[in-house]
Amino acid sequence: MAFAKLQKVLISDSLDPCCRDILQAGGIQVLEKPGLSKEELLVEIADCDGLIVRSATKVTADVLEAAERLQVVGRAGTGVDNVDVEAATRKGVLVMNTPAGNSLSAAELTCGMILCLARQIPQAAASMKEGKWDRKKYMGMELNGKTLGVLGLGRIGREVATRMQAFGMKTIGYDPIITPETSAAFGVEQLPLEQIWPCCDFITVHTPLLPSTTGLLNDSTFAKCRRGVQVVNCARGGIVDEGALLRALQSGQCGGAALDVFTQEPPKERELVNHPNVICCPHLGASTREAQSRCGKEIAMQMVDMATGKGLAGVVSPPAAPEREGGTLRASASPLAKCRWDPLSSLVGFHLPSCSSSSQVNGQALSKAFAPQTKPWIALAKALGTVLRTTAKQAQGSVQLCTLGTPLKDAESYLTPAVVSGMLAGGRQKEVTLVNALLLAQEAGLKVTATHNDEAPEPHGSAGLLQVSLQGTPLRVAGTLQGSTPVLRELGGATFKQPAPLAGHVLIYRAKASEPSTLPTLAGLLGKAGVQLQSYHSSGTVAGEQWSVAGLSAPLPDLTELKPRVTEVFQLHL
Repeated sequence: MAFAKLQKVLISDSLDPCCRDILQAGGIQVLEKPGLSKEELLVEIADCDGLIVRSATKVTADVLEAAERLQVVGRAGTGVDNVDVEAATRKGVLVMNTPAGNSLSAAELTCGMILCLARQIPQAAASMKEGKWDRKKYMGMELNGKTLGVLGLGRIGREVATRMQAFGMKTIGYDPIITPETSAAFGVEQLPLEQIWPCCDFITVHTPLLPSTTGLLNDSTFAKCRRGVQVVNCARGGIVDEGALLRALQSGQCGGAALDVFTQEPPKERELVNHPNVICCPHLGASTREAQSRCGKEIAMQMVDMATGKGLAGVVSPPAAPEREGGTLRASASPLAKCRWDPLSSLVGFHLPSCSSSSQVNGQALSKAFAPQTKPWIALAKALGTVLRTTAKQAQGSVQLCTLGTPLKDAESYLTPAVVSGMLAGGRQKEVTLVNALLLAQEAGLKVTATHNDEAPEPHGSAGLLQVSLQGTPLRVAGTLQGSTPVLRELGGATFKQPAPLAGHVLIYRAKASEPSTLPTLAGLLGKAGVQLQSYHSSGTVAGEQWSVAGLSAPLPDLTELKPRVTEVFQLHL
């Protein structure tokens, strides 16, 4: 699955030159224009297939709308706060990041902040530059024996924890995804948040900025903390309520704070920045030569790999995930209605708000689309969705997808959006892809459920069988693979003894089994049009009728002569 049209990429923020070099070596034209105004960006992005940003460029819905050819946005860094992921998903634009690129740099800065708070190093250094010698004023504390609370135990949180353990600190933490057994392996005891607040001498946050994490430290939680607690935020501005933090500093409830990020950057309100017990940096978490080189290199390699069909990493675009309920997957009622903090997803391979236990379904579907063993199944799922929509003459209602056989045990996550993309193809949307299929299904009123059964009927036990049906109709389609070729096994209750290939130009019709002139008429049409018959398969008889599937070298221009001899007929390009 190569993105063959990925020809031109705009780099709109300052990045290491290796990013440009890798893209160009991969045959991609590169336009480097950092520091563009929004108006200039709207002009430059119009004919670009890819966009690479750091944090300065804001990839808003109107920017995405102006980018008619855009296929992918790459964020050279961990967070994607500056990208409208839902708008990108709706348009079918892939969003990817480099979750590992700046992790060490951010972790090291956090550790440096903790040391600076403990010993008031920046304040003492500033005092010396003013010609003072205030040894008594800057009395500090040892870190040995102190308790550090780490909120968010993904890659950065665990790196901070293990480094601070070397100073003799006790590390406790909270993470809704990572198990207590996993965190215990790197020396962090997990506790509920309510138990963490009163135990900590230092608290550091390492979560994405979501509605559920905005104001995680606020007036209420500060009141529960040990008096004089020290707070570090090198993650995202807004996780610590800045007004509450200032009040806690003024009252002495908070003894000091180290901030690398702010709700507004640069901050216009200076009272917090100017507080004597606050250490500030201008968002330097990823500002190391090593991190910038890694992020630039990783995002460029991810784009080249995507363009050449080698693979997909760092995918972010999932808002419309189906969710499991009682062994089934169903589309969420609202793309972001059930988002919750998922630091694991943000720090170990994907960066996205978690919308359910299977929130990475769109990214997973795309990643799977690059795997040789799953490409044919995705092609089959899309073909079955197209056949079902065409025979049903509608793309609304409830679609039921069932995978049969152990080879398809975990396949619902990528087969579901593939079926939906086939169902919606040719509709009002310009293009339905694995990125936006589930979101567009919700908007189109298409509900999807998916189930799995390890048992598959013979002779499909070793390969697997995919069934798709439209609730309220007798229509069901089923298919499998013959080698790597998608084939139709069942249509409308009729079974094909010899499964029919579903690839290329296909003509499908239903006719009375007793009608002898149908095939000769079709042969005559093919001869007149100079179209070759590449395959022909008929199903068993149901209620006196049977389905026939013909593989053609090209579509027939006129079916007028065939229509009086059949109940229905349609042509597809699969």
